[in-house]
Amino acid sequence: MARPLTGGLLPERHPTGDFFLCDVFDAIPKDDIASMEHPLFSLGTRPDRRILDYTHNGTQIQVVPSVKGLATIHDKDILIFCISQLMAALNAGREIGRVVTLRAHDLLVATNRETSGDGYKRLRDAFERLAGTRITTNMTTGGLETTRGFGLIEGWEIVRKSRGGRMVSVSVTLSEWLFRAVLSKSVLTLSRDYFRLRRPLERRLYELARKHCGRQPEWRVSVDTLLKKSGSASPRRVFRKMLRDMIEADHLPDYRMAELEGDLIRFTLREAVIDAPPPVLRAATLERARALLPGHDVHALEAEWRGIWAATGQPRLRSPDAAFLGWVKKRAPQ
Repeated sequence: MARPLTGGLLPERHPTGDFFLCDVFDAIPKDDIASMEHPLFSLGTRPDRRILDYTHNGTQIQVVPSVKGLATIHDKDILIFCISQLMAALNAGREIGRVVTLRAHDLLVATNRETSGDGYKRLRDAFERLAGTRITTNMTTGGLETTRGFGLIEGWEIVRKSRGGRMVSVSVTLSEWLFRAVLSKSVLTLSRDYFRLRRPLERRLYELARKHCGRQPEWRVSVDTLLKKSGSASPRRVFRKMLRDMIEADHLPDYRMAELEGDLIRFTLREAVIDAPPPVLRAATLERARALLPGHDVHALEAEWRGIWAATGQPRLRSPDAAFLGWVKKRAPQ
């Protein structure tokens, strides 16, 4: 039985928010595989104006900051949110484009951020860093290898403000490179507890574990390779100390870490992820679904919904009944 994730995690700031509750399949966090594999984001907490150069197994990447600094791993929350919305639309059979219009409050809630005035300001700063950071690379996305330069997002604009001046609705234009990753479904599901990880390195190592270990029993990697792939600017001895602290804390979602002989780090899958029990619905919930979609076989609907739940990484549901009914309502005629 996996130990509950507590300790060094951020508090769950919106435990009763309806974003994940009633719209659960629209909100499954998704991340593109290429940026999980390669270090595109700064792990710093202060403005980082270094030019990053990275080469690994034939992939070459140069990341150039703007005057605002490099986009950070926390700024990436915006991209994860946009990718998640686009994948939900694709899975529902809707057409998608590079322009994503979103409610700023929804983004803040979904990524476990504060919805205070300072939270909105930090969000705007993140948009500016994402738009200003430029990448030149020959990374493959959607089965195509091209060498090109692009921003992490092509642009953004505040569509609507509140009376107090806060952004309400925001339009984000994704880069063609990132949009191609979505179209080819080159994405992986993340744990929602990813957004509760405090330290940038924890987020980065979770991404690498999810990409390389996935749902296999384990992934072994040398400390030197992990340092390179993480994008950490820390000296090797400091990096090793941070790894040992993470091993002792043991609060990475889905994965455990261990130090092995031979200068290796092992990531193993937590058992709870392998054998997550399927969600159980109450009889009253099925009756409500029957009323929402008269003439439909509610047991067939339940089976289809469970299939989507399994295919999207067996996410932890606060209320399976509410999540199921939210999904059913989307199928009901308006």
